[in-house]
Amino acid sequence: MPSRTRSAVVAAVTAAALLGAPAAATAAAPDAWSAAPAPGGAGAGSSGRPYFYLEGAPGTVLTDKIAITNPGAAPRTVRLRGTDADGAGSAGRTGGAGHDAGAWLSLASKTVKVPPRTRADVPFTVTVPADAVPGDHPGAIVVSGDGRQAGVRLALRVSGPTLAALSVEDVRVTGRGAAARIRYALVNHGNVTLTPRLAVSADGVFGQVLRRPARTLPVELRPGQRVRLSEKWADAPSFDSVRVELTATAGGGAHATASADYRALPWGWAAVLATGLCLGGAAWFARRRRRRAPPPAGGPAGEETGEREELAGTGSGART
Repeated sequence: MPSRTRSAVVAAVTAAALLGAPAAATAAAPDAWSAAPAPGGAGAGSSGRPYFYLEGAPGTVLTDKIAITNPGAAPRTVRLRGTDADGAGSAGRTGGAGHDAGAWLSLASKTVKVPPRTRADVPFTVTVPADAVPGDHPGAIVVSGDGRQAGVRLALRVSGPTLAALSVEDVRVTGRGAAARIRYALVNHGNVTLTPRLAVSADGVFGQVLRRPARTLPVELRPGQRVRLSEKWADAPSFDSVRVELTATAGGGAHATASADYRALPWGWAAVLATGLCLGGAAWFARRRRRRAPPPAGGPAGEETGEREELAGTGSGART
């Protein structure tokens, strides 16, 4: 790394950032370093920033700083890298930089040694390609050291037309009774990150069996992402034919609905019904077989005598 860049990183170290922290408590926690957006950046308020938010047109270069704070009594060395975000609750992928925001991000230093009770502000740049697609390109800066890893989210938006589009797919119900679960998939077909809300309803032969109003799901969908989710249905009916309907919405007007059929039949009732069908089928078959069976040869003695008497009487009448 050029000496000027290293000097800039060292100059960004703010000494005694945590003078009020007890030395004994920090000395007992060797992994107490933390990472966050540096104070005073874009969108920073009195309470600081929970993540980076940068926006620019294709071809622009955006800048910001990440702060590494060491409240302990010993120096800490951490490593930094940019990565694409995974969009499923984690700040970044565990693999390489990726091909999107992670590949566009460049850190002034990838290894930083932070003195005790000090904060190091590390500059970085995001170079948006000239052919970048408008919309959201989530990324993260991953910091690792002392046997642990943490990520700081980067919400990057490339200026241009945006589209919010969402679909609900593969809806089904698995399990029975208290073990029933409603399973489904959400797909982001647009170019902006979505925080979906989901409403669930179910109506059976005997009326309404489930109503869950729309609530925000604990997931963010990046553009093009598909996630599989499920939720418990502990009071699912044990004897009914139900239509389950899921409605997902998100900012920007995204809206989607999908449904699936669920038929519940208790094992006891199923066994009784199966037994009844088997017995009824056997009885019907036996009756039909008796009707089609030919009379036995010779017949009973009484029938034979009666038939002969009738013939004899007919013959006598002919003679008379």
